[in-house]
Amino acid sequence: MNEENYASIFLKKGKEKSVNRLHPWIFSGALQNVADTIQEGDIVKLYDFDKQYIATGHYQKSSLALRIFTFFEEEINDMFWQKKIQTAYDIRQKINAFPNAHTNCFRLVHGEGDDLPGLIIDYYNGVAVIQCHSVGMYLIKEKITLALQQVLGDKLIAVYNKSEGTIPFKGGVEAANGFLFGDTTNIEVLENNVKFAIDIVAGQKTGFFIDQRENRTLLAQYSKGKKVLNTFCYSGGFSIYASKANASLVHSVDSSAKAIALTENNYALNFDPLPYHQSFTEDVMQYLNNMTEQYDVIVLDPPAYAKHTNALDHALKGYSRLNKKAMEKISAGGILFTFSCSQVVTKEDFKRAVFTAALQSGRNVKILHQLHQPADHPISIFHPEGEYLKGLVLYVE
Repeated sequence: MNEENYASIFLKKGKEKSVNRLHPWIFSGALQNVADTIQEGDIVKLYDFDKQYIATGHYQKSSLALRIFTFFEEEINDMFWQKKIQTAYDIRQKINAFPNAHTNCFRLVHGEGDDLPGLIIDYYNGVAVIQCHSVGMYLIKEKITLALQQVLGDKLIAVYNKSEGTIPFKGGVEAANGFLFGDTTNIEVLENNVKFAIDIVAGQKTGFFIDQRENRTLLAQYSKGKKVLNTFCYSGGFSIYASKANASLVHSVDSSAKAIALTENNYALNFDPLPYHQSFTEDVMQYLNNMTEQYDVIVLDPPAYAKHTNALDHALKGYSRLNKKAMEKISAGGILFTFSCSQVVTKEDFKRAVFTAALQSGRNVKILHQLHQPADHPISIFHPEGEYLKGLVLYVE
C-alpha cells in the first residue's frame, strides 16, 4: 500500500494524553467520527485535533480502535516490517535468547513489547509460529513471513500461521491455520537441555509455554528430594524439571487427557529408565480436595481466569479459592509456586487474591520470590499491560 492511500483518523480535542506518553492503544471514545470506508485491519494515520500527525497503526472496529506500530511518519513497506523483525531478533541476541547448544526455542516477537501490537512469534528449533491477535497483522502475515526469511536465513525451516482462534470474531475475517513457508510437523526442542515435543497444530497457544522457562529452572532448585505436585501441567514442563532435579516423587494433574499424553511423551524423551512419576487426568480442584499425599512443593499454573475486565472479580475469587485449597493441603514448610497469566489481572490484584487465600487458610505464609515473564517477552515501559505473567513463590509454615 502506498503512503498516499492510507486513510486518516482524527483525535477529539484534548485526547492526546495517552499518545503523548507513547501508549500504543487508542480507544474509540478518543476519536472523531471514522469514515465508513475505513475497514477492519486497514493501516491508518492518526492526527490530533489540529491535524498534526501523531502515529500510524492498524484500525479495528472495537473499543480498542487503533493499535499503533510507529510514532514516526514513514512509509510502511516490506522493508519497514523487515526492520521491525530485525530489531526484535537483535534484542534476543543481546539477551542471549538466540538458539544455542542448550536452548533452541524462544519468543521472537512479543506484541507491544516489540512495537508490533497484535503479533506473537515463537521460534521452535527452526520453526516460527505466528499468532495474530488483530486483523491488521493477519492481513500482512505474508509480509511478516518474508521478513522472517530475510532476517533468519537458513535458521528458518518453516513458518506456521496459528491465528484461527485468536483473530477477533467481529473482525470479519475467516482465519485459517496452516504453513506459510516450509512444512514440518515433527518438532523437538531443547530448553536448558530438557527435551520437549512441540505440537504446533493441536497444542495450546503456539504449542508450548516458553514464558515459564526461568520459573521452571527456579522450581528445580527447590525440588531435590521433595514430593512435587504440578497442577494444570499441560506438557509437563515443571514436572520434568523437578524430576531432572531428583525430586523423590512427582505427580502431574490436568483435566485434559491430551495434555497428560503430552506429559507422558515428554517424560519418555528425557528419561531412560523413567523416574517415579504419575499422571492424573482430573479436575485440579477435585484432585486437591481429595488428595491424601503430603506434597512438599505444589505448582499452580492455571489458564487465564479472566480475558476481559468484566470477568476480573470472578477471576480473583477463583485464584483465592485455588490458592486457599493448596495452602491448606501443602505440607508444613512447603513451597508453593502460584501464577496468573491473565493480562487484566495486575500484580497487585493477584497478590491481593493470594493474600485473601492465606488469611482464609489459617497458615503463616511468606513471599520468597516475585516472578514474571522472561526477557524474550519484553514489556514496553509505555505499555505496562504487557506484563501479563505474574507469579509468587511462597513458604507455607
